[in-house]
Amino acid sequence: MSTQTYKVIGLRKKPDEPLGLTVEQDENGNLIVARILAGGTIDKQGLLKKGDVILEVNGERVESPEDLLNEVSRSKDTLQFRIAPGFYHKNTIQTQQCYMRALFDYDPMEDTLIPCKEIGLTFKHGDILQVLDQKDPNWWQAKKVGDNELPGLIPSQELEERRKAFVAPEADYVHKTSICGTRISKKKCKKMYQSKWNGEFDKAELILYEEVTKMPPFKRRTLAIIGTTGVGRRTLKGRLINSDPQRFAGVIPYTTRPQRELEENGQNYWFIDRDQMEHDIREHKFLEYGENGGNLYGTNLDSIRDVINQGKMCVLDCSPVALKMLHNSSEFMPYVIFIAAPGVEVMKSLYDYSRNMGYSSRTLTFDRQSSIRYSSRRARTLESLASIYEEDDVKKSLEESACLQRMYEKYIDLVIVNEDFDMTFRKVVEALEIISNEHQWVPVNWVY
Repeated sequence: MSTQTYKVIGLRKKPDEPLGLTVEQDENGNLIVARILAGGTIDKQGLLKKGDVILEVNGERVESPEDLLNEVSRSKDTLQFRIAPGFYHKNTIQTQQCYMRALFDYDPMEDTLIPCKEIGLTFKHGDILQVLDQKDPNWWQAKKVGDNELPGLIPSQELEERRKAFVAPEADYVHKTSICGTRISKKKCKKMYQSKWNGEFDKAELILYEEVTKMPPFKRRTLAIIGTTGVGRRTLKGRLINSDPQRFAGVIPYTTRPQRELEENGQNYWFIDRDQMEHDIREHKFLEYGENGGNLYGTNLDSIRDVINQGKMCVLDCSPVALKMLHNSSEFMPYVIFIAAPGVEVMKSLYDYSRNMGYSSRTLTFDRQSSIRYSSRRARTLESLASIYEEDDVKKSLEESACLQRMYEKYIDLVIVNEDFDMTFRKVVEALEIISNEHQWVPVNWVY
């Protein structure tokens, strides 16, 4: 290397603040600047570039990352670098910045792959990250929105997906998928959602970052209340709709069950013949459907659209499986509340409350004031069995609740532990008021 290519630069160093760079050695042993962190000390001063070869620090030759770290640690407030300018930074294209919602927790101190733990960025599930640079296929530069800390390194979606799913690099197709700034056009295109697309979303289930954009205050079109059996979803839904019928409405399910005497079509159910409903299911016109007692029941997507077109929020107590369909469509724009199961004793009281409201599916129930109960050994035995079944139901509900929350966490906007119906109702109303009056981070596919 010719001496004419050398140059000396001076850098100011702040105590207890990283310089904001990483280095690597090439096949010739040269110490190369591999990365400049956006917003860091070196980036702000603009004197050192990616690809530069570091030869000396404060007059001492450095031949390894360890040598560089030792010399930087010894210095106080100034550094003098002797470098050979590189060419990597010339004619490079500026990466478009974007915003991501993190869908997992990350601690760089526990990451064995990160080049430098000290410049890693810690974040939690749900944090909004401003991604500043994605040129490195494995490590992105980002900062947390609303945080005054310096930017840091986070694992790219490609790296984290391979790490979590153990996908071999040659079998990885993440790089073919648009994440940020690669859309050809941002022209808004409204599409009527079809449930057949659900399978396409299944193919990319391991979602680690979701690109989002900030929107002015607006009202969500649907409210999806989810949770395991017995946590009070139907009770909460009914109370919400009754509290303000001009603002909230539910949907009337479809069924192939024969219409009974005195039943009116469209009051509790829309009655439809089986052939027609099976045809509509094949045409993906139902959000969800199932069979009970030989009869089909389901929620028609057009019923949801009718409520939305009336200017009301459609309240659904749907299966968590339906969340993917709602979330990935700009048509329904859901706000998803997960009602988490409380402790065992509270769950028992919820079961009792549901029985009194007529929602219990348990057939072994007893009148505690009945004299027969105290005089019949058989009755006491059956009640004891019912108590055991109920205890098992409660434990099963607690386990299912935790499992559902983990599985569908990426779709959930708010988690409420239902320890008291009145308190839970107030929290739901307050949450809906907040999102109607504050800016919101929403998936970009709701907008573009």
